Amino acid sequence: MGNEIVSAFVLGLIGGVIPGPVLAATFTEILQSGMLKSMRIILWAMLTETVVALISLLALSSMNFSESFFQGLSVVGAAILIWISTSIWKVHKIDTEEKVHFSLGKISAMILANGVLWTFWITVCVPKAIMLNNKAAFGNYLFLLLVEIGWLISTVLVAVIFSRFRKILSNPKVVPIIFKIFALVFVYFAVDMVYRSIRFFLT
Repeated sequence: MGNEIVSAFVLGLIGGVIPGPVLAATFTEILQSGMLKSMRIILWAMLTETVVALISLLALSSMNFSESFFQGLSVVGAAILIWISTSIWKVHKIDTEEKVHFSLGKISAMILANGVLWTFWITVCVPKAIMLNNKAAFGNYLFLLLVEIGWLISTVLVAVIFSRFRKILSNPKVVPIIFKIFALVFVYFAVDMVYRSIRFFLT
């Protein structure tokens, strides 16, 4: 059970710093209006992503699939993680040039329309959440909570760092190193998921 708890928190931590619509909007808002106003984007994004997570979790949980199904789905999730990690590995700079007003509706729309986010929850997080639920009461919701807490911590932290050290972190020599580390962490989770699935089916 400890492994699932740690992986939930770490997945959230890594997810919070992956380049995407939320970070792009957050960084842009920091440049336009400062760190304090960017918190509106972060908190609303977390709320919207939590809705995505709950919908994914409730939909798959209500279907009463066997553990074998989710172990098999974890293999698909591992492939998704590898795919995401290859994108992260290629990051060389953080684009913050576009300036725009981010309404709550616009923030929600860009998150809900993010197919990668839905796929990530359905194939990676939900199977792990349901497995944790088999080991502890309300484990699925605990998993979701830990992912979101990790996401919030890392997103706020990277926003604060960006606001203070924007010039340094935007350096093309620094950015690739940081995101290569994130990519390798995702690869680790992918390998771990495949290993656990193989061990499940062989025992």
